[in-house]
Amino acid sequence: MDSRRPPLAPVCPTLPEYVRHWAETTPERRAFSFVEHPAPHSRGVHRTLTWRRLDVRVRALAARLAGQAAPGDRVALLCPQGTEYVTAFLAALTAGLVAVPLYPPGLPGHADRLAGVLADACPEVVVTTRRARDEVREFIGADGPQIVVADEVSDDEGRNWRPGAPDPGATAYLQYTSGSTRAPAGVEISHGNVVANARQALAAYGADTRPVTCVGWLPLYHDMGLVLSVAAPVVRGVLSALMDPAAFLHEPVRWLRLLAAHPNAISAAPNFAYDYCVATVTAEQREGLRLDGVTALINGSEPVRPGTADRFHATFAAQGLAPETHCPSYGLAEATVFVCAARPDEPLRRFALDRDALAAGKALPARADDPRAVLLAGCGSPADQRVRVADPVTRALLSEGEVGEIWVQGPNVGRGYWNRDSEDVFGAEFAGAAAEPGRWLRTGDLGTVLEGQLVVTGRLKDLIIVDGRNHYPQDVEATVQEAHEAVRRDRLAAFAVPGGAGGERVVVVAEHARTARLAELDVPGVLRAVRGAVSARHGLRLADVVLVPPGTVPRTSSGKVSRALTRARYLEGAYGGRDRVAAGAAG
Repeated sequence: MDSRRPPLAPVCPTLPEYVRHWAETTPERRAFSFVEHPAPHSRGVHRTLTWRRLDVRVRALAARLAGQAAPGDRVALLCPQGTEYVTAFLAALTAGLVAVPLYPPGLPGHADRLAGVLADACPEVVVTTRRARDEVREFIGADGPQIVVADEVSDDEGRNWRPGAPDPGATAYLQYTSGSTRAPAGVEISHGNVVANARQALAAYGADTRPVTCVGWLPLYHDMGLVLSVAAPVVRGVLSALMDPAAFLHEPVRWLRLLAAHPNAISAAPNFAYDYCVATVTAEQREGLRLDGVTALINGSEPVRPGTADRFHATFAAQGLAPETHCPSYGLAEATVFVCAARPDEPLRRFALDRDALAAGKALPARADDPRAVLLAGCGSPADQRVRVADPVTRALLSEGEVGEIWVQGPNVGRGYWNRDSEDVFGAEFAGAAAEPGRWLRTGDLGTVLEGQLVVTGRLKDLIIVDGRNHYPQDVEATVQEAHEAVRRDRLAAFAVPGGAGGERVVVVAEHARTARLAELDVPGVLRAVRGAVSARHGLRLADVVLVPPGTVPRTSSGKVSRALTRARYLEGAYGGRDRVAAGAAG
């Protein structure tokens, strides 16, 4: 284990310059380690790059790419998770090209999205590996872009090649949004944006001055995975220990073992992953697991539920995991990723709010034991950027406790959407702009500020409006999944569809739990429980409830449930008629 304290990071304007710095000053220190799991229940095989070796591989691949594309051309990364992915991303930036972090065509259920992104980005070159070469070649066809196989490029190709310094203001990569509410769009992230956001994240989680290891299983094509597992460790000069998302999903304890193996570990996962660990990691697997060295566990990418954090830390308290390591965070691709973060060593902030007042745009306190209260987690304070809440219609600045659209301003905010007019999103101005001058990013997310904490309440485009009252879909979904044990957690979608006289009707499509055998399931009983719980807690009548098999509710490439696609499929009739399970009518 390399326990030497890394030197403090210099201030470099781009990631390639950081790579060169660490290769020159700490050449034998480990930079990236990818853990493969070749067999079920295996402990993993580590494949490691030192900073010197990383620099050699980056220069070799950058030299090849520079010979096949011109500055500013796009390079699509269709590599499996691993060190070749890291090398390909950094090589594209080093060559002055624009990286497009994606995934191989074999990722189940995402071929259409991949084709759409490739058509939008128009890459000159595709980078892949020997392992994925054949499927990539078949997917892009004979008339597609050139293919470079990263692990077939010789070190010699970069031996005499010397890159120029990238322009910090130039676009480094296109981060395509996950498309949970609309078609994916490529956010132009500059070299300066990603370095700024990496430094913001390191400072927020206390990793800018002390030794840490970044541990991650999130896919590197996802904004949080890319920044936390690649950009932040490159800026700080520390080890990034990676594993494949599929390895986590097959056996979640592998993530916890990786955390235990690296002192001062920082890691991130969506809310569902923490519940998944609680449900699947056995008592036998917990034996001998030590988590007292974990520095920070970031919870982001989807709504943070205080109950999830409580269950996770209660389950692993005997392994030494401190509850103060849990850091609810907020971010989005348009701001590179990180915007607000709860700091390590601080207790999780939770707010019990009156549901009716929240629907009317006011965050008023309620008793935590009130069944109609909404319990939300605080996502901390801004990470060296400015965050305000605005009325989404009038663009007026709102006060603390008023719910509106979250606006962001900072050096990490992207340049705009690739090939799209995005002035309304990235160039917003407040009404009476003298008080809050400049251009702001409209996030499309709803929230408020309470006691200095950003509290995210929902997504503007997902908001369900019935009889003039606002309902947050994730709030309804939380009620549904608690209503009956047969409903699969975090695999459901609540949304509105057109109703009579210009109104809206509310529909829920939910997967049944994998442990529930359909033939033995009392479907009418499940649906009655769901309808009753939603009516009692929200005063809301569900127009339709559809119970579907596991794996049916569509998700985005980052793993979030896609309400937009679920709604579209419902309207197309893909789920059958009213109150229906896949096998037939529920009665």
